[in-house]
Amino acid sequence: MLLAASVGLFALHTLEIWLHAAAYLLVGAAANFEEALYFSTVTYTTLGYGDIVLAQTWRIFGAIEGATGLMMIGWSTAFLVSILAQLKLLTHDWLKQDI
Repeated sequence: MLLAASVGLFALHTLEIWLHAAAYLLVGAAANFEEALYFSTVTYTTLGYGDIVLAQTWRIFGAIEGATGLMMIGWSTAFLVSILAQLKLLTHDWLKQDI
């Protein structure tokens, strides 16, 4: 269950990064898809190396992706912790008395 949730979340984050990269390419904010994907990944994960920057016209779009990535990664972490808590409850021996 935990593995499936982790893989699913990773796939969703990857999809979102690729969609942002496609948007950068579509609006002409990046020269090629490799550059767009690299910038999108660095921005989504909030690493922000700064070796590739968007033109002034599109900077707010990059900032929004960074905020979205930060929120989504935090939300995913909370979701996985919730799953772990539920799994721990399932393994608890409710008939054993705690001293």
